Amino acid sequence: MGLLGGIVTALYASNVIATKDSSENFDVLKYVDPLIGTANGGHVFAGATLPFGMAKAVADTTGENQAGFAYDTKVVTGFSHMHDSGTGGSPSMGNFPIFAQGNCPHDDINQCNWQQSDRAAVWDRKSPEARPGYFSISLANGVQAEMTTTNRSALYRFTFNKTSGQSLSPVVLLDLMDLPQSRTSGSADVDQSTGRITGSGTFSPSFGIGSYKSYVCVDFKGAELRETGTWEKNQANINRRTLTLGADASSTLSAGTFARFHAPKDNSILARVGVSFISVHQACSNAEREQPDFDFKGTVSAAESAWRKKLDVISVDADGVSSDLQTVFWSGAYRTFISPQDYTGENPLWESDEPYYDSYYCIWDSFRSIHPLLTLVDPFSQSLMMRSLIDTYRHEGYLPDCRMSLCKGFTQGGSNADVIMADAYLKKVPGIDWDTAYEAVVKDAEVEPKNWDVEGRGGLRSWQSLGYIPFDDHDPDGEGTHTRSISRTVEYAYNDFCIAEMAQGMGHQSDYEKYTKRSGNWVHMFKPDQKSSINGVDTNFTGFLQPRYTNGTWGYQDPIFCSPLLNFTSCYLNPDGHETYEGSAWMYTFYAPHDMGALIKTLGGAESFTSRLSYLHDSGLLYVGDEQAFLPVYQFHYSGRPGLSAKQSHFYIPSQFNTTVNGIAGNDDSGAMGSFVVLSMMGLWPVPGQDVYLITPPYFKEVSIRNALTGKVATIRNTNFDPSYKSIYIQSAKWNDKPWTKNWITHDFFTKGGVLELVLGSKESEWGTHIQDLPPSLNEYH
Repeated sequence: MGLLGGIVTALYASNVIATKDSSENFDVLKYVDPLIGTANGGHVFAGATLPFGMAKAVADTTGENQAGFAYDTKVVTGFSHMHDSGTGGSPSMGNFPIFAQGNCPHDDINQCNWQQSDRAAVWDRKSPEARPGYFSISLANGVQAEMTTTNRSALYRFTFNKTSGQSLSPVVLLDLMDLPQSRTSGSADVDQSTGRITGSGTFSPSFGIGSYKSYVCVDFKGAELRETGTWEKNQANINRRTLTLGADASSTLSAGTFARFHAPKDNSILARVGVSFISVHQACSNAEREQPDFDFKGTVSAAESAWRKKLDVISVDADGVSSDLQTVFWSGAYRTFISPQDYTGENPLWESDEPYYDSYYCIWDSFRSIHPLLTLVDPFSQSLMMRSLIDTYRHEGYLPDCRMSLCKGFTQGGSNADVIMADAYLKKVPGIDWDTAYEAVVKDAEVEPKNWDVEGRGGLRSWQSLGYIPFDDHDPDGEGTHTRSISRTVEYAYNDFCIAEMAQGMGHQSDYEKYTKRSGNWVHMFKPDQKSSINGVDTNFTGFLQPRYTNGTWGYQDPIFCSPLLNFTSCYLNPDGHETYEGSAWMYTFYAPHDMGALIKTLGGAESFTSRLSYLHDSGLLYVGDEQAFLPVYQFHYSGRPGLSAKQSHFYIPSQFNTTVNGIAGNDDSGAMGSFVVLSMMGLWPVPGQDVYLITPPYFKEVSIRNALTGKVATIRNTNFDPSYKSIYIQSAKWNDKPWTKNWITHDFFTKGGVLELVLGSKESEWGTHIQDLPPSLNEYH
C-alpha cells in the first residue's frame, strides 16, 4: 500500500474511528493540533498564541527553525516570545530567548552553560504538548518548560527535576540573540534587588530590507533571588548589571544577563515576559497590565476561551467523518488565525489612530485563501487588516505586498494587495476608507516606486506601452530584480482587473475601461505554437506562455521548467531566478481568472482545456504546496466540469494534508495551506478579487457559518452524504428551496444566510455544466 495509501485509508476509515460529539459536549479545541506541519519544512508555529497575537512563545530548536520549534530537530537552545508561522526564507524573530538550568555544576556560576551551542539541551521526543494557548516540552537537563501568552506578553513555568545530587539553585538567562542571528546592537540590564531583566536590540527582518528595534522585560516569581549578573561567551560576572553589544560584536555572539535563585519551594519558577517595539518601559507595562498576577492557569484558560470564540462561527455536522479529517479541518482553521499579527499601539514608525497589523508574510500567498476565508469567518478582523494596509499606504507611500517586523518585505509578483482590496470592496467589508483604498491601488498601477523589489510594480513603462513585461526590460524609472516577466505579466493583468472592478463600483468609468483593457494583457505572453515535452515525449498540448523581448520576438523557457519535473527550485527571488516565480509556464498559462472564457478559447475550447488541466494535475507538473496551485484545483468549473474539481480536491485532501507533523504540503505560509484545507472542506472555493464562490460538496454532512456582521447563518447541506467520499458529485442543488443550477454563488449567501442544499451521487451529472451556469468571465465562453 505504501505510506501515502496508508494515510488516505486511515483518514477515510470513518466507520472505524468516526466520532460525533453532541453540540452539548463538543469542544473544538480537541480537534486542533498545533504540531501538524512542524516537520519536513512546514515551518508551522507550534507554540502558545492568541488569535493574531503579537506574543508567540515556543521552544527554539536548532535546525530548520523558521518558526522556532521544529519536530525534526534534537535540541532546544532557548524559549523566545515572538515568531512568525509557516514562512519560507530565513528564520523570523525569536528575539531575546530565555533559558533555564536547575543548577550550575559544583554550584559554580562559571560552570553553567551560557553559549547557545553549550547550553543546547536534548528534548524528550514524547514530551511536546501543544494546544491553543499552551505549549510544553521536557529537556534532558531536567527542566520542563510550559508557556502561555496574552497579546503582548508570555508566561513561562519552569519546573526543575534534580538530575544530579546537588540541591536546586536555578539560573535563568536572557540572550541578546534572535533566530536568524541578525543582531547589529543590543543591551541588557538586570535589577540586583528584584531580578528584573530588561533588554533591547536592533535586528533585521527575515525577508525584507531595513532593521527594527525590539524590547523585552522579564520578571520572576516563585523563588528567592540569590544573585544576578551578566554573561558573555563562557564567563559570568556577578558584579555587573549591564551589558552592551555594539556593531563590532559578532551577530552570532551569545551574551546577556541572568538571575540566579535559591531552591523554589515547589521546584518551579514563573517567568513573565513583556515584549514591545516601542520601549523597555512599554514592554514592562504590557506584562504588568496583561498578567499582573502571574496566573498561569488563568492565562491558559483565557487563551482557550479566545480560541473557542474565534472558531465558534463555524459549525459542522461531522457524523461519520473520521476524527483525523476533523482535526485536519479545525487545525487548518486555527492556523488561519495566527497571522497577520495585531501590533496596534506598537508601531514606532508613525502616529495614527488606525489599527496596525504586521506579518503580512506575504500577501502573494495570503490573497488566494487566507484573506477570503477571514472575510467569511471574521470580517471585523479583516476590516482592521485592510485599514492597516491603507494606513501603511498613507505613511509609506504604497500598499505592501509583504511586510514583517515593521519592515518592507520583498514583492514576489504583482501588487496583490490590489486583489484583497477589491475582494473586500465587493464583499462590503465594513469600516474602510474606500476613496483612499482606490487611490492606493491606482498608484500601484500608475506610479513606479524607486525600489519595486519591496512595493508597487516595476516595468510600468513597458507595461503601459507594450502590454507586457519584456524579458529584456529596460526600466529607467526604478530598480528591482529583472526576472519573472511571465508571472509578473499575468499577475499585473489580474491586478488591473481588480482595480477595474473597484472603478466600476465607485463610478470611475474611464478608469474602468482603461484597467479592463489592460487586464487582457496576459494574452501578449501566449505563444500559440509553443510545444512541451517531458523526458523527450510530446505532451500533445500546444500553446504556452513564453518570455518575450521588447521588439516583440519570443524568448524561450521550457514550459515544464520550475515544476517538480524539472529544476523545481530554480525560480526564486534572485537575479537568475528565471521568468516564472515558484512555478512553471505550464501552470501560469492557466492564470486568467477574470477572463476564463477567453483563456478556454485560446487553449482550444472546453474539452481541450479540461484535458490540459487534468494533465497538469495528473502528470506531476503541479505542486499543491505552492499557493498558485490552489485555483487550478477548481478551474474545471469554468469548462463545465465541476465534478472534476470535487474529484481533484479529494485527491489532494487527505493525500497531502493529514494529522502528522509532516501533514501539510510545503510550508504553511502564514496559514495559506490551512485556509486552503478549510475552504476546500467547506465546499465553497472563493475566487479572490471576485464575488464568486465555486461550489463543491463539503466534506461533512453539513457546514454552517455565522456572519458576524448580520448574525445570519449560511448552511451548506449534503443530501446523500457519503463519508467514504465515493458520492462526491452534485446531481442538483437548491438555494433556499429554489433550484440552483449555477456552479457558483455570491457572497450574499453568507451575509443574508440561508441553506444551499446539494444532492450528491457517485457519477458526474448535468448540474453546473451549461454555459449559463458557469462563473463570470470578461469574454464569453463561446
